[in-house]
Amino acid sequence: MTGYLHLIVERSRFRLLQGEDSLTTYRFNTGTAQHRFCKVCGIKSFYVPRSHPDGISVNARCLDPGTVTAMEAKPFDGSNWEQSAREEKWAS
Repeated sequence: MTGYLHLIVERSRFRLLQGEDSLTTYRFNTGTAQHRFCKVCGIKSFYVPRSHPDGISVNARCLDPGTVTAMEAKPFDGSNWEQSAREEKWAS
């Protein structure tokens, strides 16, 4: 589950059903991204990404089987985040 597979959804379509009290938030650099993770096991099942601050990035590997019926994974150069985001038109 720690291998993060991003599934970005609109904030209005995300609802946490339980476990809010077990989460903590970590921010760094610009503080835009809100990395939410479990205080007990350390798994990051969702967070507010810097690339999409109005959305939620859900770790698809943490979803129950059958929740998502199809996904298209696109490679992304995380070592050169800013340049890659501009090329994908996620950031200016």
